[in-house]
Amino acid sequence: MLLGFDPGKQKCGVAVMGLDRKLHFQAVIPSLEAISKVGNLLDSYPISLMIMGDQTASKQWKAELKSTFPDLRIITVDERFSSEEARQRFWQIYPAKGLMKLIPLGMRSPDRPIDDIVAAILIERYLSRLISS
Repeated sequence: MLLGFDPGKQKCGVAVMGLDRKLHFQAVIPSLEAISKVGNLLDSYPISLMIMGDQTASKQWKAELKSTFPDLRIITVDERFSSEEARQRFWQIYPAKGLMKLIPLGMRSPDRPIDDIVAAILIERYLSRLISS
């Protein structure tokens, strides 16, 4: 199992995915609860690796996670454009209804944070990089 982590200053996205790309858990959590949540996920799933985005505050998060969970392997992946990709994925998962369908996709805004979808996309990027190597 892989743990995706989209670090942020206010909130973080987490996702747990198997090598088969089956999603087992995902959530958007306040940044203050992130370390605790990661600990719970490590206790609940056989996680072998954390995949983390390389942009917003990633260096600080990586240092804090390594000091709290010294045995956890952490790899960073390119996070650029992951929010845009997550926004598109949101509308695939939760199609617009009613009049919202008439609004062009680029003008719609999800009605909830999408950091958990970003965390899943980070894992997928890592897995795709493995396959193409």
